[in-house]
Amino acid sequence: MTDPHLRASDADRERVVTALERHVAAGRLTLDEYAQRVSGVWAAVTHGELATYTRDLPHEESPHHRQLLWVFLLAAGTLVLLAIVFGLAHH
Repeated sequence: MTDPHLRASDADRERVVTALERHVAAGRLTLDEYAQRVSGVWAAVTHGELATYTRDLPHEESPHHRQLLWVFLLAAGTLVLLAIVFGLAHH
């Protein structure tokens, strides 16, 4: 968790705006709510101020995290399979 007192960067603000766009697409925010929040996001100075614009919205798992999870599970499954094959080959 980022310190709420640290200053936010433009990249941090862009990430929040992108998250708000996803919430509009999911039907959680109206276009008016989105516009109000985006104005506030661009005026926010700290991470704590940015958090106020998404506090009432559920956290969404990013597609990148989901992709990493699948890669990890595939690699783990491959290692288990290789261990079984090598274990059987030594008997």
